[in-house]
Formats: sequence, structure tokens, C-alpha cells
Amino acid sequence: MRLTRTAAVTAAAMSTLLLAACSSASEPAASSTADAEATAASSPAASGTVRLVTHDSFAVPEDVLAAFEAESGIDVELVQPGDAGTLVNQLVLTKDAPLGDAVYGIDNTFASRAVDNGVLAAYAPDVPATDDAAAYAVPGAEDLLTAVDFSDVCLNYDLAAFPDGAPTLDDLTDPAYAGMVSVTNPATSSPGLAFLLATIAAKGDAWTEWWAAMRDNDVRVTASWSDTYFTDFSAPNYGGDYPIVLSYASSPPYEVIDGAPTTAAMLDTCFRQVEYAGVLEGAENPAGAQAVVDWLLSDEFQSTLPENMYVYPVSTAAVVPADWEQFAPLAAAPLSVDPADIDAHRDEWIDEWTATVLD
Repeated sequence: MRLTRTAAVTAAAMSTLLLAACSSASEPAASSTADAEATAASSPAASGTVRLVTHDSFAVPEDVLAAFEAESGIDVELVQPGDAGTLVNQLVLTKDAPLGDAVYGIDNTFASRAVDNGVLAAYAPDVPATDDAAAYAVPGAEDLLTAVDFSDVCLNYDLAAFPDGAPTLDDLTDPAYAGMVSVTNPATSSPGLAFLLATIAAKGDAWTEWWAAMRDNDVRVTASWSDTYFTDFSAPNYGGDYPIVLSYASSPPYEVIDGAPTTAAMLDTCFRQVEYAGVLEGAENPAGAQAVVDWLLSDEFQSTLPENMYVYPVSTAAVVPADWEQFAPLAAAPLSVDPADIDAHRDEWIDEWTATVLD
């Protein structure tokens, strides 16, 4: 097995932190061998090296990757240029000389940028989870991007700091909450952009006023989710200075200590984020890239997602940890913005946010 990283930005330390924060990796599903064989059979010409371009939070158990490589004859090489926003930007900048063969980690906040810039080649998997993935399809790009996972991006809070319950978005602008919130920059972080969209959905035309009040209330802005969560969060596992941080609704199960939760998500602040995979236009190994996309939908890989990347698998046959029902409920009514509006105004909104919060 070969698992290397050829990105200009190396994320080895970040991945180590991710794995340390998670519980032990899931055991392979009983159908893992059949999944791998089906994947190999679906792409009979697949072999050699496949460069998988992905974000710096990608994590998969070594045994799961090794099983796929052994069955398929493919060596997977990771290329990790940064967070999802950076990932898409780099794909666009390098589309005439692609960074790799396949991509995983383009999310619904940046999907239209990748599609509109022609970085993706047509490929629609035909595997058992195809119908499940279709429920999250990007309209007009069904043959370019395939959904792999989804999650709710939400503010998380330290239960010890708020024994009477979670504050609301409106509460956070009160001086009583000054210096308590850490978020990520929407220009460099996909969770940051997702949360910006959540505030636009919640506040409408007054969203800049809310952010101006947060600036005045000493909101902290970091470049990445890892910085905000692992460094800034005051939760017992991290010991930072901020009791409210931007993360996911699926993060709290990994902060349970001796059976008791130490954090929770503010479910009225959530934006549903979907991550996609696809084959890159100009790939050196398109057959291998297709096999890797198929593998990302296999029950074996899908069942690793909750405990390794804190997200829900799209496959309804995949294993989800039992404690997620208790500690990682999804938002009943996640905030949303029409994809056409995101496409039309994303850059404008990011520029306006930057001028409001950082300039």
C-alpha cells in the first residue's frame, strides 16, 4: 500500500489531530470484500496510481484503504492543498494541468464554481449507494458530482460554560458574550462559508448588521476549522479560551467523557453541508479515478465516515455509531440558501463579510 501526499501544503499534523480527536476507527462492514470486488469489477481497466485531491481533513483507516488497494490493484496517492475552499480554488487554477485524477471534498457551497470552470469530467457511478447519493445531487451536475456525505455545520458550545442552555444568535451580539465566539473565515474555510450562509438565511438583509455587532463583540476569526475547534475550544479535550466555536452537529459525541457529554450543537444555527466526489477533467488515470469514486460510495468506506470525519454517510446501508442518535442529532430545520443565489452572490457576500468583519 502507498499513501503519500504531494500537496504544496502538507497536512500531516492536522490529520494526526483529527485521528486523535476521534474514537477508534470503525470495523469494516461485513460486505466490505464484496464492495471492493464490485468496485474493481465496475472498472475492469482500473489499475496503477490514482491521485485523489482532497481537503486536509480527509481521514480513512489504513486497513480500509489497504483492502481497496489490494482488491483493485490501485495505489491511492493523496493530494491535499488545504480546506475545501482552497481545494476548489486550486482545482480551478490548475485545470489545464490537473493536480490529480479524482476529487473528494467539493461541497455544496463551492460546487457551482467547480462545475462552471470545467474542472470535472462526466461520470455517474452505478453502485448500490447510487440512489442514496442522488438525493443530494447538484441540479444540472448529476453526472459530474456524486454526493458522498453530509453534515450540519453549526456553532458548538461548552456545556460547562452555559449550564442554563445554549444562547441564540441574537444573544451572541450582547456584550455579555464578548470574546466567547470563534469562527472560521468564509474565504478560506467551507464551514466558514456554510455558517455565513446560515446567518444570511437567518437574518436576511440584516446579516451584515449581525456580523458588525459580532465584530464589535470581539468575535475571533481563524483560517480553518481545525484552528477554531482544536485550538480555541474551551471544551475539556482542548482547553482553549472560547466556549462557542464553529463546528458540526456531529462533533459532540467525540467530546463525551465517562459517558457524559461536555459539548452540544446549537441546532438553530445549522447549515446543511454536502460533500461530493468526481473525476477530474484531464485525469491521467480516468478509469482508476472512476473506481475510487465507486469506492467512496462503498459500505466499507461509508461506514468509516462518522468516526473519522464527523459526517453522515449518504448510504443508508452504512453503519452509523449508536450514540449519534443521542449526541449528534441533525437539525430538524437547517438553514438554507437557494443554490442559484449562492452561485450568483458567493463572492459578493464573502467580500462584504470581509469588509464588515476584518477590514
